[in-house]
Amino acid sequence: MKNRTVYVGFIFTVISLLFITTQNLLAEVAKDNASRLESYNKLRKVIGTVESYYVDEVEIQEIVDKAIEGMLENLDAHSSFLSDKKYDDLKVQTDGEFGGLGITVGMRDGALTVIAPIEGTPADKAGLKPGDIILKVGDQSTLNMTIDEAVSVMRGKPKTKVSLTIVRKKEPKPLIIEVIRDIITVKSVYSKRVVDEDILYIRVTSFDKNVVTRVKEEIKDSKEWMSGIILDLRNNPGGLLDQAVGLSDLFIDSGVIVSQKGRIESENREFKATSAGTYNNIPLVVLVNNGSASASEIVSGALQDHKKAVVIGENTFGKGSVQVILPLDDGEALRLTIARYYLPSGRTIQAVGIKPDIVVFPGEVPHEIDEFKIKEAELKSHLENELEKIEPKIEELKSEIEDDGSKTIVEDDILRDIQLKSAVDTLKTWKIIKK
Repeated sequence: MKNRTVYVGFIFTVISLLFITTQNLLAEVAKDNASRLESYNKLRKVIGTVESYYVDEVEIQEIVDKAIEGMLENLDAHSSFLSDKKYDDLKVQTDGEFGGLGITVGMRDGALTVIAPIEGTPADKAGLKPGDIILKVGDQSTLNMTIDEAVSVMRGKPKTKVSLTIVRKKEPKPLIIEVIRDIITVKSVYSKRVVDEDILYIRVTSFDKNVVTRVKEEIKDSKEWMSGIILDLRNNPGGLLDQAVGLSDLFIDSGVIVSQKGRIESENREFKATSAGTYNNIPLVVLVNNGSASASEIVSGALQDHKKAVVIGENTFGKGSVQVILPLDDGEALRLTIARYYLPSGRTIQAVGIKPDIVVFPGEVPHEIDEFKIKEAELKSHLENELEKIEPKIEELKSEIEDDGSKTIVEDDILRDIQLKSAVDTLKTWKIIKK
């Protein structure tokens, strides 16, 4: 009887606890709903007040759009509201051709900062560099601009001029750089052979939809003579995630390439390597700098974590967040940060970047030029008649070399780029040790 009383008492206690817990949960839900309702009412009142009392008459749609823009701007530097025009511009960019300066920008410490000029574009030719802070576009200050607003101002009709006021590290005063707008056709991948070496140099300027296919083609065409690859991701601002994963998968045969983790369980994903089609035993060096961002950091970080490449250069930009485009009605959309990227080792890219295995700052290779070297043509005893006979052949040979120059990296190219020389030397060392 006593045991039965204790048992009944225990059941009563459990039921009481469950009742109290349920009541608390219901109270929390009711409190949360009340808080939500209060917040929605506040927003409605603010919108109504602006519509009624603002000095200029503003349409309700414009007020709502500005409210949405302000909300997303204050979440992070990469979330934004895309009007129908901005959404169309974004879709054009990933197809490989668009109008403007050829520059990728981001927000760093609240300042509009150049992530990288796209190689061969007006911005690149004008001398813009990663890390440049854009103070003004023409006469307009960028201090309160969003990224989308700044991009919109910088774009314009081809062959028109725009001036950018730039603050650059180690420069005593701001620089004014004039850039002539043009249609930007991005050649995302090209390759060259290092002269006198069996090294394939592959340059990836951005991650558009053609990258993996193009890199495969370059490797296939060079497979007979190639013993090592330099993958140059310097000043590559990123692009499509599937192309970054696919490029990494060419050199990684198993395991995680990158994962993304967010607040919503459905956004937590892992992207894994496949063994098929992997170039597993090719010595690989990856070049990066502070203009390497997003997809470039995924590739260099994954190859570094899997010990598939030696990463050389400078610390990368540190853009490791995931944005998705969520279409709305009337051709508008939201660009919203939903997760962060994590490398195979578990480390994050966001605000940290990739630290190279070998740190090499940009510049020329220190070397001496023998200005007093006497050429055969300068000797008094030179036979002028013979020179006249061979001069046309010299011009022909020179022409052949120049035609081939787009497909080869010569000694002068290497001497002008100490990071590239470090990559070449690393592959040479790799080959010696392997033998």
